[in-house]
Amino acid sequence: MAKVEVVMPQMGESITTGTITKWHKNVGEVIELDAILLEISTDKVESEIPSPIHGKIVELLFPEGATVDVGKPIAIIEDDLNAAVSAPAGKSAPAAKKEATAPAPEGGATAMNEGAIAYQAMHDDGGASAETQDSSDGFRFYTPLVKAMAKDAGIPLSELSKIKGTGAAGRVNKADLEAYIAGRGKGSAAAASSAQASSSAQASAPRASTPAPSGVPQTRAGGERVEIVAMDNMRKAIAKNMVISKQTSPHVNSIDEIDMTNLVKSREKIKNEFKKREGINLTYSHFVLYAIVQALKEHPLVNASIEGDNIVIKKDINLGCAVAVPGNGLVVPVIKNAGDLNLTGLARQLDVLANKARNKKLTMDDLSGGTYTFTNNGSFGTLIATPVILQPQVGIFCTGVIKKRVMVMEDDAIAIRSMMYGTHTYDHRLIDGELGSKFLASVKEHLETMKPENLI
Repeated sequence: MAKVEVVMPQMGESITTGTITKWHKNVGEVIELDAILLEISTDKVESEIPSPIHGKIVELLFPEGATVDVGKPIAIIEDDLNAAVSAPAGKSAPAAKKEATAPAPEGGATAMNEGAIAYQAMHDDGGASAETQDSSDGFRFYTPLVKAMAKDAGIPLSELSKIKGTGAAGRVNKADLEAYIAGRGKGSAAAASSAQASSSAQASAPRASTPAPSGVPQTRAGGERVEIVAMDNMRKAIAKNMVISKQTSPHVNSIDEIDMTNLVKSREKIKNEFKKREGINLTYSHFVLYAIVQALKEHPLVNASIEGDNIVIKKDINLGCAVAVPGNGLVVPVIKNAGDLNLTGLARQLDVLANKARNKKLTMDDLSGGTYTFTNNGSFGTLIATPVILQPQVGIFCTGVIKKRVMVMEDDAIAIRSMMYGTHTYDHRLIDGELGSKFLASVKEHLETMKPENLI
């Protein structure tokens, strides 16, 4: 008999905690190998975590809604199904937090070493990719259990891809597949749809330990009318990380106006040809990304991080780019080795990542390893913004909207120019005003003198 600890997995190099959003099993229940044990969320992703073994749930150490440090035990599973395990009467979910520092049971083994195996189990199936490609849906994740069930039921991958999933990020779970098979057997799409809707409703129904926010308008003392809505786990994690960033890094903002007139004219001349050739809209963000990369090459200390009393200068430029996802705020996928790419290469990579973000198909590799970040608030019509640094980076660049303004030129002539504000926000522990301002000046110079027709 062996007891296995399931620990909170690390879903990225900068992720230190995860929030348990839903337990799929209760104490005393049997769980199959690779069946979904729980769902967790971080400020970057929401994920389903499979069971590392076939066994019986002995303990669930944290309730739904709890935020747990990476590497701490969250559940204990026993592989001896004959062992007597019973849950207290009426207890369908963890009743109270237990100290994660409690010693492992005698003879126990630690599953998912430092959380790595958990994520690997979601993306690996005996050496074969679990993020399976099919012609109709690109890359879509299926757990080994779901794929095995589909195989037994004679459901090909092309048919499996058409099933609507109710799991995290729209994944097909066991209940979805069982509902589909039941409807398929009767030859009734309506039956399958109804069964899936029922499964979805059960999966999303809040447990007694996690009351859902009412969202009902209330009147407080003094006649104040309010509506109280609980933060979702993603928003809570973002809030926490923003506070940590402000507490960690003394933020300084250097702001300058950038004359984009020549770039605007050049883009107009080549954008149609670029679209025809690449199938991608050539945007101003692509030019800004290219300018940032050149500035980082000229000022490598900005492409760094701080570890204790050490400065870690990154030799590779991995450029994060904030992407708006409807209903989910912002995510920051990373263009790896951006320093090796030309303007077209940056545009291609950003397009791939943006599409994956909007379709909720980003992997942790897509979201990890950034060394510097770009965010474009101008896409929302904002003139100037001062963003928060994404830890452990030491800088972030933000652009505002491009607007025509009357400017006084060097020769005192009055002209109408397309102007844009650029903000370089940096960590004053490492970057002083001189370096921060020189970096901004470098980005400005590249944008004002760039000849796009020579770069694509």
